[in-house]
Amino acid sequence: MNALAATNRNFRLASRLLGLDSKLEKSLLIPFREIKVECTIPKDDGTLATFVGFRIQHDNARGPMKGGIRYHPEVEPDEVNALAQLMTWKTAVANIPYGGAKGGIGCDPAELSVSELERLTRVFTQKIHDLIGVQTDVPAPDMGTGPQTMAWILDEYSKFHGHSPAVVTGKPIDLGGSLGRDAATGRGVLFATEALLQEHGKSVSGQRFVIQGFGNVGSWAAQLISEKGGIVVAVSDVTGAIKNSNGLDIPSLLKHSREHRGVKGFHGGDAIDPNSILVEDCDVLVPAALGGVINRENANEIKAKFIVEAANHPTDPDADEILKKRGVVILPDIFANSGGVTVSYFEWVQNIQGFMWDEEKVNNELRRYMTKGFKDVKEMCQTHNCDLRMGAFTLAVNRVARATVLRGWEA
Repeated sequence: MNALAATNRNFRLASRLLGLDSKLEKSLLIPFREIKVECTIPKDDGTLATFVGFRIQHDNARGPMKGGIRYHPEVEPDEVNALAQLMTWKTAVANIPYGGAKGGIGCDPAELSVSELERLTRVFTQKIHDLIGVQTDVPAPDMGTGPQTMAWILDEYSKFHGHSPAVVTGKPIDLGGSLGRDAATGRGVLFATEALLQEHGKSVSGQRFVIQGFGNVGSWAAQLISEKGGIVVAVSDVTGAIKNSNGLDIPSLLKHSREHRGVKGFHGGDAIDPNSILVEDCDVLVPAALGGVINRENANEIKAKFIVEAANHPTDPDADEILKKRGVVILPDIFANSGGVTVSYFEWVQNIQGFMWDEEKVNNELRRYMTKGFKDVKEMCQTHNCDLRMGAFTLAVNRVARATVLRGWEA
Protein backbone atom coordinates (compact mmCIF):
# COMPACT_ATOMS: atom_id res chain seq x y z
CA MET A 1 0.00 0.00 0.00
CA ASN A 2 1.48 3.36 -0.97
CA ALA A 3 1.82 6.32 1.41
CA LEU A 4 -1.34 8.07 0.16
CA ALA A 5 -3.52 4.96 0.48
CA ALA A 6 -2.16 4.26 3.99
CA THR A 7 -2.68 7.87 5.12
CA ASN A 8 -6.24 7.88 3.72
CA ARG A 9 -6.95 4.57 5.44
CA ASN A 10 -5.75 5.89 8.82
CA PHE A 11 -7.78 9.07 8.30
CA ARG A 12 -10.97 7.10 7.53
CA LEU A 13 -10.51 4.82 10.56
CA ALA A 14 -10.03 7.90 12.79
CA SER A 15 -13.02 9.61 11.17
CA ARG A 16 -15.17 6.55 11.91
CA LEU A 17 -14.05 6.46 15.56
CA LEU A 18 -14.94 10.16 15.87
CA GLY A 19 -18.30 9.70 14.09
CA LEU A 20 -17.68 12.43 11.48
CA ASP A 21 -20.32 12.76 8.76
CA SER A 22 -19.33 11.88 5.17
CA LYS A 23 -19.50 15.50 3.89
CA LEU A 24 -17.08 16.75 6.54
CA GLU A 25 -14.83 13.73 5.96
CA LYS A 26 -14.70 14.48 2.24
CA SER A 27 -13.94 18.18 2.74
CA LEU A 28 -11.06 17.33 5.12
CA LEU A 29 -9.47 15.00 2.55
CA ILE A 30 -9.59 17.22 -0.54
CA PRO A 31 -6.53 19.51 -0.87
CA PHE A 32 -7.17 23.26 -0.59
CA ARG A 33 -5.08 24.00 -3.70
CA GLU A 34 -2.73 22.19 -6.09
CA ILE A 35 -0.18 24.35 -7.92
CA LYS A 36 1.90 23.26 -10.93
CA VAL A 37 4.33 25.64 -12.64
CA GLU A 38 6.86 25.51 -15.46
CA CYS A 39 10.36 26.70 -14.51
CA THR A 40 12.71 27.43 -17.43
CA ILE A 41 16.28 28.51 -16.68
CA PRO A 42 19.47 29.14 -18.69
CA LYS A 43 22.07 26.48 -17.79
CA ASP A 44 25.76 27.35 -17.35
CA ASP A 45 26.50 26.24 -20.94
CA GLY A 46 23.90 28.66 -22.34
CA THR A 47 21.23 26.06 -23.19
CA LEU A 48 17.72 26.30 -21.72
CA ALA A 49 16.31 23.65 -19.39
CA THR A 50 12.70 23.30 -18.24
CA PHE A 51 11.57 21.75 -14.95
CA VAL A 52 8.16 21.28 -13.36
CA GLY A 53 7.61 22.80 -9.92
CA PHE A 54 4.59 22.17 -7.75
CA ARG A 55 3.04 22.87 -4.37
CA ILE A 56 0.14 21.00 -2.79
CA GLN A 57 -1.61 23.01 -0.06
CA HIS A 58 -3.77 20.59 1.88
CA ASP A 59 -5.57 22.43 4.69
CA ASN A 60 -5.53 25.85 6.37
CA ALA A 61 -8.36 25.57 8.92
CA ARG A 62 -5.95 25.86 11.88
CA GLY A 63 -3.51 28.37 10.40
CA PRO A 64 -0.99 28.91 7.57
CA MET A 65 0.05 25.79 5.66
CA LYS A 66 3.46 24.32 6.41
CA GLY A 67 5.64 21.76 4.67
CA GLY A 68 8.87 20.98 2.89
CA ILE A 69 10.13 21.64 -0.63
CA ARG A 70 12.05 18.75 -2.17
CA TYR A 71 14.32 18.60 -5.23
CA HIS A 72 14.22 15.06 -6.59
CA PRO A 73 14.07 13.55 -10.12
CA GLU A 74 11.06 11.34 -9.38
CA VAL A 75 8.47 13.41 -7.63
CA GLU A 76 5.39 11.23 -7.37
CA PRO A 77 2.20 13.39 -7.11
CA ASP A 78 0.44 10.82 -4.91
CA GLU A 79 3.34 10.75 -2.47
CA VAL A 80 3.47 14.54 -2.27
CA ASN A 81 -0.30 14.61 -1.70
CA ALA A 82 0.11 12.08 1.13
CA LEU A 83 2.95 14.08 2.69
CA ALA A 84 0.95 17.33 2.50
CA GLN A 85 -1.96 15.60 4.23
CA LEU A 86 0.42 14.05 6.78
CA MET A 87 1.66 17.56 7.62
CA THR A 88 -1.94 18.63 8.39
CA TRP A 89 -2.25 15.80 10.92
CA LYS A 90 1.29 16.21 12.26
CA THR A 91 0.87 19.93 13.05
CA ALA A 92 -2.51 19.18 14.67
CA VAL A 93 -1.03 16.44 16.91
CA ALA A 94 1.78 18.82 17.94
CA ASN A 95 -0.92 21.46 18.56
CA ILE A 96 0.89 24.14 16.57
CA PRO A 97 -1.27 26.59 14.53
CA TYR A 98 -0.58 25.27 11.03
CA GLY A 99 -2.09 23.15 8.29
CA GLY A 100 -0.23 20.93 5.84
CA ALA A 101 1.53 21.51 2.51
CA LYS A 102 4.31 19.92 0.45
CA GLY A 103 6.03 20.68 -2.82
CA GLY A 104 9.16 20.70 -4.87
CA ILE A 105 10.76 20.55 -8.29
CA GLY A 106 11.33 17.47 -10.44
CA CYS A 107 15.11 17.75 -10.89
CA ASP A 108 18.30 15.94 -9.88
CA PRO A 109 20.20 18.44 -7.71
CA ALA A 110 23.41 16.39 -8.12
CA GLU A 111 23.39 17.18 -11.85
CA LEU A 112 22.95 20.95 -11.41
CA SER A 113 25.63 23.47 -10.44
CA VAL A 114 25.12 25.77 -7.45
CA SER A 115 24.34 28.71 -9.74
CA GLU A 116 21.84 26.61 -11.73
CA LEU A 117 20.12 25.53 -8.49
CA GLU A 118 19.96 29.18 -7.41
CA ARG A 119 18.41 30.27 -10.72
CA LEU A 120 15.90 27.40 -10.56
CA THR A 121 14.92 28.24 -6.97
CA ARG A 122 14.46 31.92 -7.80
CA VAL A 123 12.31 31.20 -10.90
CA PHE A 124 10.17 28.78 -8.84
CA THR A 125 9.74 31.45 -6.15
CA GLN A 126 8.75 34.05 -8.77
CA LYS A 127 6.02 31.68 -9.98
CA ILE A 128 4.54 30.95 -6.52
CA HIS A 129 5.38 34.07 -4.48
CA ASP A 130 1.77 35.25 -4.36
CA LEU A 131 0.58 31.81 -3.20
CA ILE A 132 2.98 31.45 -0.24
CA GLY A 133 3.47 33.90 2.62
CA VAL A 134 4.03 34.41 6.36
CA GLN A 135 0.30 33.89 7.08
CA THR A 136 -0.49 31.72 4.03
CA ASP A 137 2.03 28.93 3.41
CA VAL A 138 5.49 28.64 4.97
CA PRO A 139 7.91 26.31 3.11
CA ALA A 140 10.86 24.48 4.70
CA PRO A 141 13.75 22.26 3.49
CA ASP A 142 13.18 18.63 2.52
CA MET A 143 15.00 16.02 0.45
CA GLY A 144 17.60 17.67 -1.82
CA THR A 145 17.16 21.16 -0.33
CA GLY A 146 18.63 22.90 2.72
CA PRO A 147 19.24 26.23 4.47
CA GLN A 148 20.83 27.75 1.34
CA THR A 149 17.70 26.96 -0.73
CA MET A 150 15.58 28.68 1.94
CA ALA A 151 17.90 31.72 1.84
CA TRP A 152 17.33 32.06 -1.93
CA ILE A 153 13.54 31.73 -1.52
CA LEU A 154 13.57 34.35 1.28
CA ASP A 155 15.60 36.77 -0.84
CA GLU A 156 13.47 36.35 -3.98
CA TYR A 157 10.19 36.56 -2.03
CA SER A 158 11.41 39.71 -0.24
CA LYS A 159 11.93 41.47 -3.60
CA PHE A 160 8.14 41.33 -4.08
CA HIS A 161 6.91 41.67 -0.49
CA GLY A 162 9.64 43.42 1.52
CA HIS A 163 11.95 41.71 4.03
CA SER A 164 10.00 38.67 5.29
CA PRO A 165 12.20 36.25 7.27
CA ALA A 166 9.14 34.29 8.50
CA VAL A 167 8.17 33.20 4.96
CA VAL A 168 10.40 30.09 5.23
CA THR A 169 11.87 28.08 8.10
CA GLY A 170 15.06 26.02 8.24
CA LYS A 171 17.01 29.12 7.19
CA PRO A 172 20.70 29.78 7.97
CA ILE A 173 21.13 31.23 11.51
CA ASP A 174 22.51 34.46 9.99
CA LEU A 175 19.20 35.09 8.20
CA GLY A 176 16.91 34.43 11.17
CA GLY A 177 17.15 30.63 11.46
CA SER A 178 16.56 29.16 14.91
CA LEU A 179 19.21 27.66 17.15
CA GLY A 180 18.50 23.97 17.80
CA ARG A 181 16.73 23.48 14.43
CA ASP A 182 19.37 21.12 13.06
CA ALA A 183 18.96 18.64 15.94
CA ALA A 184 15.22 19.24 16.38
CA THR A 185 13.74 16.10 14.76
CA GLY A 186 16.31 13.82 16.43
CA ARG A 187 15.83 15.55 19.78
CA GLY A 188 12.05 15.24 19.38
CA VAL A 189 12.56 11.48 18.80
CA LEU A 190 14.47 11.32 22.11
CA PHE A 191 11.74 13.21 24.03
CA ALA A 192 9.01 11.04 22.44
CA THR A 193 10.94 7.87 23.33
CA GLU A 194 11.43 9.06 26.91
CA ALA A 195 7.68 9.71 27.28
CA LEU A 196 6.83 6.27 25.81
CA LEU A 197 9.29 4.35 27.99
CA GLN A 198 8.25 6.26 31.11
CA GLU A 199 4.67 5.12 30.45
CA HIS A 200 5.99 1.52 30.66
CA GLY A 201 8.08 2.13 33.79
CA LYS A 202 11.40 2.29 31.91
CA SER A 203 13.95 4.95 31.00
CA VAL A 204 16.25 5.39 27.99
CA SER A 205 19.26 4.44 30.11
CA GLY A 206 20.16 0.77 29.70
CA GLN A 207 17.72 0.11 26.83
CA ARG A 208 19.19 -1.42 23.66
CA PHE A 209 18.49 0.58 20.47
CA VAL A 210 18.77 -0.21 16.75
CA ILE A 211 18.64 2.79 14.38
CA GLN A 212 18.00 2.38 10.66
CA GLY A 213 19.24 5.50 8.87
CA PHE A 214 22.17 7.68 9.93
CA GLY A 215 21.32 10.94 8.19
CA ASN A 216 20.33 14.08 10.09
CA VAL A 217 17.56 12.44 12.15
CA GLY A 218 19.20 9.08 12.81
CA SER A 219 22.61 10.49 13.75
CA TRP A 220 21.18 13.10 16.14
CA ALA A 221 18.85 10.51 17.69
CA ALA A 222 21.82 8.12 18.18
CA GLN A 223 23.97 10.85 19.74
CA LEU A 224 21.26 12.10 22.13
CA ILE A 225 20.10 8.58 23.08
CA SER A 226 23.67 7.49 23.89
CA GLU A 227 24.20 10.67 25.95
CA LYS A 228 21.17 9.60 28.02
CA GLY A 229 22.69 6.16 28.67
CA GLY A 230 20.91 4.27 25.87
CA ILE A 231 22.95 1.47 24.27
CA VAL A 232 22.94 1.77 20.47
CA VAL A 233 23.81 -1.77 19.29
CA ALA A 234 23.37 -1.37 15.50
CA VAL A 235 22.98 1.36 12.89
CA SER A 236 22.74 1.42 9.11
CA ASP A 237 22.79 3.93 6.26
CA VAL A 238 23.04 3.76 2.46
CA THR A 239 26.71 2.65 2.66
CA GLY A 240 26.15 -0.34 4.97
CA ALA A 241 25.34 -1.49 8.49
CA ILE A 242 27.37 -2.15 11.64
CA LYS A 243 26.69 -3.88 14.92
CA ASN A 244 28.31 -4.15 18.33
CA SER A 245 26.32 -6.12 20.94
CA ASN A 246 28.04 -4.19 23.76
CA GLY A 247 27.05 -0.86 22.24
CA LEU A 248 28.64 1.26 19.51
CA ASP A 249 30.88 4.20 20.42
CA ILE A 250 28.58 6.87 18.94
CA PRO A 251 31.00 9.89 19.10
CA SER A 252 33.65 7.83 17.20
CA LEU A 253 31.01 6.60 14.74
CA LEU A 254 29.81 10.17 14.08
CA LYS A 255 33.41 11.24 13.38
CA HIS A 256 33.93 8.25 11.06
CA SER A 257 30.64 8.90 9.27
CA ARG A 258 31.57 12.56 8.66
CA GLU A 259 35.06 11.67 7.36
CA HIS A 260 34.03 8.68 5.20
CA ARG A 261 30.53 9.86 4.23
CA GLY A 262 28.87 6.84 5.81
CA VAL A 263 29.12 4.19 8.51
CA LYS A 264 30.80 1.58 6.24
CA GLY A 265 34.26 0.56 7.40
CA PHE A 266 33.82 1.65 11.04
CA HIS A 267 36.19 -0.47 13.17
CA GLY A 268 34.17 -0.27 16.41
CA GLY A 269 31.67 -2.90 15.23
CA ASP A 270 31.07 -5.78 12.83
CA ALA A 271 29.65 -5.23 9.36
CA ILE A 272 26.23 -6.85 8.93
CA ASP A 273 23.75 -7.13 6.06
CA PRO A 274 21.83 -3.81 5.94
CA ASN A 275 18.65 -5.78 5.17
CA SER A 276 18.87 -7.49 8.58
CA ILE A 277 19.07 -4.24 10.59
CA LEU A 278 15.33 -4.16 11.37
CA VAL A 279 15.33 -7.69 12.82
CA GLU A 280 18.40 -7.31 15.07
CA ASP A 281 17.84 -8.05 18.75
CA CYS A 282 17.00 -4.84 20.68
CA ASP A 283 14.45 -3.20 22.98
CA VAL A 284 13.69 -0.16 20.81
CA LEU A 285 13.81 -0.03 17.01
CA VAL A 286 14.07 3.43 15.40
CA PRO A 287 13.43 3.42 11.62
CA ALA A 288 14.83 6.81 10.53
CA ALA A 289 15.26 6.28 6.78
CA LEU A 290 12.68 5.42 4.13
CA GLY A 291 8.96 4.65 4.14
CA GLY A 292 7.48 1.15 3.89
CA VAL A 293 10.52 -0.68 5.33
CA ILE A 294 8.52 -2.63 7.94
CA ASN A 295 6.10 -4.85 6.03
CA ARG A 296 4.39 -8.24 6.16
CA GLU A 297 7.63 -9.95 5.00
CA ASN A 298 9.67 -8.91 8.05
CA ALA A 299 7.09 -7.96 10.72
CA ASN A 300 7.13 -11.42 12.32
CA GLU A 301 10.94 -11.34 12.58
CA ILE A 302 11.17 -8.03 14.47
CA LYS A 303 12.49 -8.57 18.00
CA ALA A 304 12.04 -5.03 19.38
CA LYS A 305 9.36 -4.39 22.03
CA PHE A 306 8.97 -0.75 20.95
CA ILE A 307 9.16 0.91 17.52
CA VAL A 308 9.64 4.69 17.35
CA GLU A 309 8.87 5.93 13.83
CA ALA A 310 11.45 8.64 13.12
CA ALA A 311 10.89 8.28 9.34
CA ASN A 312 7.63 9.11 7.53
CA HIS A 313 5.39 6.05 7.04
CA PRO A 314 8.02 3.33 7.78
CA THR A 315 5.40 0.71 8.80
CA ASP A 316 2.81 -0.45 6.30
CA PRO A 317 -0.73 -1.34 7.51
CA ASP A 318 -0.19 -5.13 7.14
CA ALA A 319 2.85 -4.97 9.40
CA ASP A 320 0.89 -2.75 11.81
CA GLU A 321 -1.68 -5.52 12.31
CA ILE A 322 0.95 -8.26 12.74
CA LEU A 323 2.97 -6.22 15.25
CA LYS A 324 -0.16 -5.22 17.21
CA LYS A 325 -1.07 -8.91 17.60
CA ARG A 326 2.46 -9.62 18.82
CA GLY A 327 2.21 -6.86 21.45
CA VAL A 328 4.84 -4.57 19.90
CA VAL A 329 4.15 -0.91 20.81
CA ILE A 330 4.51 1.51 17.87
CA LEU A 331 4.92 5.24 18.42
CA PRO A 332 3.57 6.70 15.14
CA ASP A 333 5.44 9.05 12.81
CA ILE A 334 2.90 11.88 13.03
CA PHE A 335 3.89 12.28 16.67
CA ALA A 336 7.39 10.76 16.94
CA ASN A 337 9.06 12.88 14.24
CA SER A 338 7.16 16.13 14.84
CA GLY A 339 10.15 17.76 16.62
CA GLY A 340 11.34 19.28 13.34
CA VAL A 341 8.09 21.07 12.49
CA THR A 342 7.66 22.15 16.12
CA VAL A 343 11.03 23.94 16.11
CA SER A 344 10.17 25.34 12.66
CA TYR A 345 7.14 26.86 14.39
CA PHE A 346 9.46 28.32 17.07
CA GLU A 347 11.61 29.83 14.27
CA TRP A 348 8.52 31.40 12.64
CA VAL A 349 7.41 32.82 16.03
CA GLN A 350 10.89 34.29 16.66
CA ASN A 351 10.93 35.88 13.19
CA ILE A 352 7.47 37.44 13.63
CA GLN A 353 8.44 38.83 17.05
CA GLY A 354 11.89 39.88 15.84
CA PHE A 355 13.21 38.38 19.08
CA MET A 356 15.48 35.32 18.98
CA TRP A 357 15.68 32.64 21.68
CA ASP A 358 18.76 30.91 23.06
CA GLU A 359 19.18 27.18 22.40
CA GLU A 360 18.26 26.16 25.93
CA LYS A 361 14.85 27.85 25.57
CA VAL A 362 14.26 26.14 22.19
CA ASN A 363 15.07 22.70 23.65
CA ASN A 364 13.01 23.24 26.82
CA GLU A 365 9.98 24.37 24.80
CA LEU A 366 10.39 21.36 22.49
CA ARG A 367 10.44 19.00 25.47
CA ARG A 368 7.27 20.66 26.81
CA TYR A 369 5.43 20.29 23.48
CA MET A 370 6.51 16.65 22.96
CA THR A 371 5.61 15.63 26.53
CA LYS A 372 2.20 17.32 26.30
CA GLY A 373 1.66 15.78 22.85
CA PHE A 374 2.22 12.27 24.20
CA LYS A 375 -0.20 12.92 27.07
CA ASP A 376 -2.86 14.15 24.60
CA VAL A 377 -2.38 11.07 22.37
CA LYS A 378 -2.69 8.73 25.39
CA GLU A 379 -5.94 10.43 26.43
CA MET A 380 -7.41 9.77 22.98
CA CYS A 381 -6.25 6.12 23.19
CA GLN A 382 -8.17 5.75 26.44
CA THR A 383 -11.27 7.58 25.12
CA HIS A 384 -11.49 5.48 21.94
CA ASN A 385 -9.84 2.28 23.25
CA CYS A 386 -7.29 2.25 20.43
CA ASP A 387 -3.54 1.99 19.80
CA LEU A 388 -1.12 4.95 19.66
CA ARG A 389 -1.40 5.39 15.87
CA MET A 390 -5.18 5.71 16.01
CA GLY A 391 -4.86 7.83 19.18
CA ALA A 392 -2.65 10.29 17.26
CA PHE A 393 -4.89 10.27 14.16
CA THR A 394 -8.13 10.77 16.13
CA LEU A 395 -6.48 13.62 18.08
CA ALA A 396 -5.33 15.30 14.83
CA VAL A 397 -8.51 14.75 12.79
CA ASN A 398 -10.66 15.93 15.70
CA ARG A 399 -8.69 19.18 16.05
CA VAL A 400 -8.83 19.94 12.31
CA ALA A 401 -12.53 18.96 12.08
CA ARG A 402 -13.43 21.23 15.01
CA ALA A 403 -11.57 24.18 13.46
CA THR A 404 -13.31 23.52 10.11
CA VAL A 405 -16.78 23.43 11.68
CA LEU A 406 -16.13 26.48 13.86
CA ARG A 407 -15.13 28.47 10.77
CA GLY A 408 -18.35 27.41 9.03
CA TRP A 409 -16.47 25.59 6.29
CA GLU A 410 -18.14 22.18 6.42
CA ALA A 411 -19.91 21.27 3.18
